[in-house]
Amino acid sequence: MRLFTGIFAALMLITSAATAYGPTGHRVIAELAFRHLSPEARAAVEAILGDELMAEASTWPDEMRSSPEEFFRRTANVYHYINLPDGVTYEESEKNPGGDALTALENFTKVVKDENASKEDKALALRFIIHIVGDLHQPLHAGRSEDRGGNRIDVAWFGEMSNLHKVWDEDLIDHKDLSFTEWTNFLDPKIKANHIAEWQQSQPIDWVRELISYRSDIYKSAENGILSWDYVYKYTPLVKSQLSKGGIRLAGYLNEMFKK
Repeated sequence: MRLFTGIFAALMLITSAATAYGPTGHRVIAELAFRHLSPEARAAVEAILGDELMAEASTWPDEMRSSPEEFFRRTANVYHYINLPDGVTYEESEKNPGGDALTALENFTKVVKDENASKEDKALALRFIIHIVGDLHQPLHAGRSEDRGGNRIDVAWFGEMSNLHKVWDEDLIDHKDLSFTEWTNFLDPKIKANHIAEWQQSQPIDWVRELISYRSDIYKSAENGILSWDYVYKYTPLVKSQLSKGGIRLAGYLNEMFKK
């Protein structure tokens, strides 16, 4: 019994540490965005990232969490999410003094647009921009403070231990057993000109409000802690919508940022 308890605790520690969209989700959003960049924005991205693809850059901020550098270990942790209580808007919420996803997005944008910033600093900033826009389209990246965006809500996902945040970061997406290019190829043809026009009119604060609007139902649907086919059926359309919006909005954000 002690052995089982120890294994369970270790596994839950591992799963609760996840705080960003899983690799597949980030790569789908980045690849969709790349396909919808203006020629000007594409040239600017390639000038900064070189032969590093946007899909590759999208997961870099998570990969760097293992770096011994203080910036990646501590400072940048809060750049992936916004946690706030129920019934409170972002504007009303008590802000983290270390920043959050919205403030980080704004600050990294300034770095990329700064003519005096080094290419290395611009590359770091652009990677974070690509990553943060992806995170701002995962509903539990604007989750409750007390459960760390669902990280502390244990659930069984098709009989396997998980937590609600991980379900939205990875499990719902990876359940389809598709590569990020397959996901992108399936989603992209369904994105029409009217979708692009509508989605790119919004601002980052609107994306946060959108996430908050989904939150209550997502929490409620997981109350029994047993998630399987009915949960997949209910939320796959929202997953597809958020991946599509994330890609198109990232493209719009970069197109505007690099517009001369």
